[in-house]
Amino acid sequence: MNSHVFLGAFIAYVVVMIAFGWWVSRHSRSNGDDFLLGGRSVPIFLTIGTTVATMVGTGSSMGAVGFGYANGWAGALYGIGGSIGVLLLAFCFAPVRRFRFMTMSEELSYYVGANRWVRNIVAVLIYIACIGWLGAHILGGGLYLSWMAGIDLTTARILVALGFGIYCVIGGYMAVIWTDTVQAVVLFVGFIVMAIIALFEVGGFSGLGANMDVATTSFLGIDKIGVVPALSLAAVIAVGVLATPSYRQRIYSGNSVHSVRKSFVITGILYMIFSIIPAIIGMATHALNPDLDNSNFAFPFLATEILPLWLGLLLLVAGLSATMSSASSDAIAGVSILLRDVYVLFTGHTPSAHKVVKLSRLALVATIGLALLFALTSDNVIDYITSMIATVMAGMFVCGVLGRFWPRYNWQGAVATLIAASATSLAVIGVDSWSAFWGNPSIPAVLVALLVGVVVSLITPASQVTPEQALKIIDDERERMEMTEDPAGAIHHKTA
Repeated sequence: MNSHVFLGAFIAYVVVMIAFGWWVSRHSRSNGDDFLLGGRSVPIFLTIGTTVATMVGTGSSMGAVGFGYANGWAGALYGIGGSIGVLLLAFCFAPVRRFRFMTMSEELSYYVGANRWVRNIVAVLIYIACIGWLGAHILGGGLYLSWMAGIDLTTARILVALGFGIYCVIGGYMAVIWTDTVQAVVLFVGFIVMAIIALFEVGGFSGLGANMDVATTSFLGIDKIGVVPALSLAAVIAVGVLATPSYRQRIYSGNSVHSVRKSFVITGILYMIFSIIPAIIGMATHALNPDLDNSNFAFPFLATEILPLWLGLLLLVAGLSATMSSASSDAIAGVSILLRDVYVLFTGHTPSAHKVVKLSRLALVATIGLALLFALTSDNVIDYITSMIATVMAGMFVCGVLGRFWPRYNWQGAVATLIAASATSLAVIGVDSWSAFWGNPSIPAVLVALLVGVVVSLITPASQVTPEQALKIIDDERERMEMTEDPAGAIHHKTA
């Protein structure tokens, strides 16, 4: 495929997405709820679309397909873990929609009496994590664009950051979820079409194992990667969904508890069915070309070699847009944390309603710019940050579970949980034999954090703040961001 054709198609696609994002968000009201949460009235089909687009993002287009290229049916573990995570969100955490939280920091602090220490620690960790994710998306998308378009890596990274950054800044959350939904349809249908064509090219399912180690064709590739690493991979994906702020935003922005739960159930079922697709594409690519230097490029290789030009071009651009879809969600989540929690940490109050949209746009520029700076300056920085993100996610997952289902949990236990998860994860990463056994540190980090959180909560005083009092503390503090102003200049409280 001609690199100039691909670059031109990508730029045209981004321009269309920017125009579309502006068009669908042009009537949004100018307050924090509208710009950052879509007015808390996002319907079922948009929640499904944006969640699918985030899940069928960088991990599926490059990660899962590449993992399938190297490890056969183990590529399905990404989808299985993701579907389990979103189904658990549906049944365990969809009900928190009724509390009208704005950020995950609010939610986790609510569980422990609206404790300021917990909210501040979680807010800072989440914001750093969001920058890390954004940097990783920009880096991954830049590598993809550079390889396909034949341009230098720095230019490619800047183009990717501008691609999703512009429509985020212009339209806010509504622009993100509408463009996500369009991209989700293209990606979901495109992956299925690619898998069907790939199967024909290799002679059906029996041809997928050609040129591959026989262990990769075992059930979920367990004979190749091992039982514990397979469980760890599915677990870390599930934990990531359950603890990543961008998925929580789908709950906070949904139209109702019922709407959110139904959306997540449908998404979970779709993604469970979809989980086999990246493995098929990866294995088919290996059967056709077992000598790729980088398994992460299995997806674009197959698109350029076996698909018609127009279809391959569409899927390649959509695959790159999947990276931008994931990045835009993380950018909005990071800015919500920055304005709602980090801003309060340094000023003592939330920004007033009439300033939120302007500050949100400035915060988006700053956040995306900071992530781009990391992506431009050092690959090692990105490696470090993404490893740290995995370390942080386990602790927040345990905080959410214990807080949601165990009333005795307190702020001391929450702080201990976060510390224990991070320490355990870093210990596993630092010992080669432990890393080889577990595959990744998610399972031991969760187990140790769970144990430490329970023990510390039991040996320290129970919280004296009732759930009703905690919710009022959070609502009163956030009130400044939720006011609306009518044309006459009168200020009104917004309800949802």
